[in-house]
Formats: sequence, C-alpha cells, structure tokens
Amino acid sequence: MNIFNHRLLKCCMEKNNRLCLGLDLDNRKLKVNTLSYFEGFVKDIIDTTIDLCPVYKINFAFYERLGKAGYNILSEITEHINGRAITIADAKRGDIGNSSKYYAEAIFDTLNYDSITISPYMGEDSIKPFCEYDKGVFILCLTSNIGSNDFQNKNIDGEKLYLHVAKLACDMNRNNNIGLVVGATKNNQMESIREYSKGLPWLIPGVGFQGGSLEDSIRIGSKYDSLPIINVSRGIIYAGNGSLDDIRFATEEYTKKIRDIL
Repeated sequence: MNIFNHRLLKCCMEKNNRLCLGLDLDNRKLKVNTLSYFEGFVKDIIDTTIDLCPVYKINFAFYERLGKAGYNILSEITEHINGRAITIADAKRGDIGNSSKYYAEAIFDTLNYDSITISPYMGEDSIKPFCEYDKGVFILCLTSNIGSNDFQNKNIDGEKLYLHVAKLACDMNRNNNIGLVVGATKNNQMESIREYSKGLPWLIPGVGFQGGSLEDSIRIGSKYDSLPIINVSRGIIYAGNGSLDDIRFATEEYTKKIRDIL
C-alpha cells in the first residue's frame, strides 16, 4: 500500500468521500491576527473536519508569505494530520532536474507531504525527480483560471496543449503515483481529457466560488474507474462567519452532495 494512488483511493473509500479541503487561509482575515492563533485555527479546522475529509490541500503561498514562521506551520500541518488524511502540497513546482530534485526533497522528506502539484511547462525532466518517490504528483493539465487560455488551449500538432500534458502524465505514470489537475470550470473539455488520461486520479479545483459543476466533475472524473478529488477552499473555510461550526456544517453539506452523486 505504499503506492500513492492506492493509498489515495483507500483513504477516500474509508471515509466514503472525495472531498479535498483547501487550507488556503489568509491570517489577515481571522478575528485575531497573530501567528499562534493562525496555526491553532488551521489545526482546529483539521480536527473539526478530518473524520469526513480524506484529503487536505495546502496552498504554499498563504504560508510562504509569512517567512520562517510560515514554513514552521507548513511542517506542523503534516505532523498534526499524522497520516489521518492525504496531504497535497499545492506548491506548483517545476524546474530543471537538479532543482526539482531538491524541491522534491524539501517537500517530501523535510516537510513530509504526501503529494505535490507540479507545473509541466519545462518538460519531463522537471517532473521526473518527484515521480521517483512513493509520493503523489498532480500535474497541472487544464486549470480553472481565465489565463489558462493563454497557453493551455493552444494547438500543437493538431491537438490542444492540455491533451499533450495528459499524454505525458500517462507515459510517466510508471509508479502509479501521478494525477492531473483539471479545473471544474472546464467541463466542456473534461471528456476529452478523461479519454486521454484514462484511470489517472484528478484533483479538481473550481467547485464553489468559481462556479464549476460538482456533478459533472464527479461524473466525468469517475469514468474508467478513476478517482475525482473535489477541492473546495473558500466555499468551506469562509462559510457563514468563518466559525468552526460553520466550517463543519459546510463540510457536511459538500460531503452529502458528493455522496449523493456517487
């Protein structure tokens, strides 16, 4: 069970859920703006939701901006979760091979995250060092932001660039630890990506504030016995007045919707 995609599936099946809670928390929006309160509140969110959530995604930008203290919190998060859920370092790394080797060591060994998001722009040698671990690698394929049209929809040899990315991901999935990031707002292109990516798991942002379809994301993402992971960040952590009770309620609501669709 050290194979990442097997561990991811096992955790989702045990909790009967496909929800990934994005811990994209801005400390300046909390009622107390101190680093100790911020760290404690992140841990409280985890404890309030971990019986339901199989996956947590931590966007590194919200923590790296805090400097050394932010890196300490990034480390504390994995220690606090302690194997009770899968962690995704949403760090969007991707550099020449030697640099990627050390990025992988930093996030997988030093910070002990289970998986990472990767930008494929620099090609296979920038992705490969991450794939050599028994950790997960979610490659950005078709993202939910408006600017994705600048490059991802361009035609190369008669095919969209995002389909070339899906093909590369399948070719590199020798250790069964690769997945794709596919935005929920791109449901018109989801079908073709699923045809190319077959059984690869998808990390699907864009449901909630960005307006992506939860039902389409699960329906298309589940084809070929595949695993769709539905990321929700602001729609949960800023639900209601942002209290732990409101966060718990929003998590329960998304969980119920996901289970009903499944």
